[in-house]
Amino acid sequence: MRLTLALCLLASPALADAGAVIDRQITPGTAAFTAAAQDLARAAETDCRPAGVTPAWNAASDAWLGIAHLRLGPQDQAALDIAYWPDDRGTGRRTLARMIASGDPMGQSAAQVAAISAAARGLSGLEILLFDPDFNGYDAGSYTCTLVTALAQDLSAQARALETAWAAYAPLLRNPGAPGNSTYLSPREASGAIFTQVMAGIEFDVDQRLGRPMGTPDHPRPARAESWRAGRSLRNVLLSLDALRLTAEALADGPIDGVEAAFDTAAYFAGAITDPGFQDAADPMGRLRLESLQGRIDAIGAALEQEIGTPLGVAPGFNSLDGD
Repeated sequence: MRLTLALCLLASPALADAGAVIDRQITPGTAAFTAAAQDLARAAETDCRPAGVTPAWNAASDAWLGIAHLRLGPQDQAALDIAYWPDDRGTGRRTLARMIASGDPMGQSAAQVAAISAAARGLSGLEILLFDPDFNGYDAGSYTCTLVTALAQDLSAQARALETAWAAYAPLLRNPGAPGNSTYLSPREASGAIFTQVMAGIEFDVDQRLGRPMGTPDHPRPARAESWRAGRSLRNVLLSLDALRLTAEALADGPIDGVEAAFDTAAYFAGAITDPGFQDAADPMGRLRLESLQGRIDAIGAALEQEIGTPLGVAPGFNSLDGD
């Protein structure tokens, strides 16, 4: 009996407290996003045309994906304003088209665009203006150029506010059970809340980032892929997986060989995808490649449940999209 118990203990990863995730990911990640968003705002002020803004927009998108899955605390609502997706009704596109057609004064400054629909703000709104051929032919000095600058400045302000809000919220995660901390009553509860976000991120990659453009075999919907206009749907998935892996490693703080192998396998299958915007989802071979990657990401979730969820006492099969 003693030998069996010892073997079980050796097979389980050492679980870190939530402070490891704060130190390794949240604090540096929010700082990186703030810096990238500031660079984007400066780029738009220098030359607000697509060629001048697109590289900085991609860099800000990359930085956001490093923390985007952590939809708890101050980021729960902020995430929608920063990157509103999916937008099945095309609300962002319609809002921007209306503003441009009418010369809406709300597009003149960061303070004013902060009040428009979330679907037209942030990274998602800028993607439409920078990559959609119905919008991105604008000239310097045009209304659209001013709108791009205002949206970039607004995003920079959002990033700064998020970094500040995380700095205020992080002590709740770091010190669960401390006097006055009614949000997290124990270290296991704080770690469990973060693990919930990891599992939600896996589900989002499987069901949304891959599932939406795949649609059904009879009705694929490649135009529903995230960031398809920018041709970075696959990049978003890969960066999401990198971020989820970092969270899992920080949370476990010990060997999680099955999880690591599952992430490696998913990356290998992603290498077979030839269309970075998932626009070949209607092609049988393209769909097969997406299905294969989808299955490998799903397997990551199973490994996470076994190697981290079980030691945390989070039951397999819970609905991680319910939040913490």
